[in-house]
Amino acid sequence: MVRRTDTRQRMLDSAAELFHQQGYHATGLNQLVAAGGAPKGSLYFHFPGGKEQLAAEAIRQSGERLAELLGAIVANAPDAATGIENAIEALAVSLRESDFRRGCPLATVALDAAAESDMIREACADGYRSWHTLIEAYLTRCGATQPAALATVVLASIEGGLLLARTMRDTAPLRAVATHLRAALEKEIP
Repeated sequence: MVRRTDTRQRMLDSAAELFHQQGYHATGLNQLVAAGGAPKGSLYFHFPGGKEQLAAEAIRQSGERLAELLGAIVANAPDAATGIENAIEALAVSLRESDFRRGCPLATVALDAAAESDMIREACADGYRSWHTLIEAYLTRCGATQPAALATVVLASIEGGLLLARTMRDTAPLRAVATHLRAALEKEIP
């Protein structure tokens, strides 16, 4: 017998993937239920706030998972420049392996629905804040003198690189971002 939490988690996992690839508006309720392998009534049973609640929770989960991945990647790097470069490479590999369907797990929904839904906007903002906090803490440990500002530049550069790479179906923009961030980080953190 499938436990309630298993069904709920399956729905969250499949919703996170669908929203990641398609955005909020292009993902329908029937598609969400079918992908989660649940009966139709399960959506509102597990997510009384409907699609909006499911999207917000899926976004939060996606943000947390990427933060864990990035944290693990930079923790094993010998210096800040290599850590950020390795994180960008992991994102580029994921993008290529998904045939350019999976860029940033938040950006597609943030651009698509955040202006209409405070719940979704806040989930996206929390995800971005957590990544910024992770990068800032990492840069602080590495000796950056202005870690907050530098973390903003790193995060914004990576986000822009992902968007360009996904749109152009080419990881060259991410590679350019990695090259320029390496130079900036080596200058900032000798």
